[in-house]
Amino acid sequence: MDLIITAFLAYLLGSVPFGIVTARAFGLGDLRQIGSGNIGATNVLRTGNKLAAFLTLLGDSGKGALAVLLARLIFGEAAAGIAALFAMLGHLYPIFLKFKGGKGVATFLGTLLALSFPTGLLACATWLIVALITRYSSLSALVAALLAPLYAVFFYHLHGAILLTLLTMLIFFKHRENIERLKEGTESKIGKKR
Repeated sequence: MDLIITAFLAYLLGSVPFGIVTARAFGLGDLRQIGSGNIGATNVLRTGNKLAAFLTLLGDSGKGALAVLLARLIFGEAAAGIAALFAMLGHLYPIFLKFKGGKGVATFLGTLLALSFPTGLLACATWLIVALITRYSSLSALVAALLAPLYAVFFYHLHGAILLTLLTMLIFFKHRENIERLKEGTESKIGKKR
């Protein structure tokens, strides 16, 4: 019952669309009609409003971290893993947006930092390094997600690495169109309006 409650509440928390809320608060319009149509921080950045993009990043990563930390505090480590998974599912398939959500990168990194800070820090550093070199947010996310389970083997534990492998698969699934654009050389770079 504890894990069911954790899953339900983490999903609801993950479903909060901070990009939509932030865009409306800043008068940027409906984020789903802007740029890529995605509800995440990268698309908010395409509006040119860096503060709104930062707040979206903070909200999306924070909800993942909060779900994990509260679940661990109340129910223990097993619940923390369940919270990470369902917070991610909430962001990817939010009930508040008819199950049409974002791509989960910020929420993934937030849950990861809360699950295992060293693992999360390495994944964030990987994202940053790839982003600085390539200027592709999607590629940075894919590389960071791909390496996260490997980091977890050394700095978290095997069960955590298995969980992160599942989350990585979700990240890759949600980025399948980005992967095609990367192959074709048509993917937008960070900060570029489309």
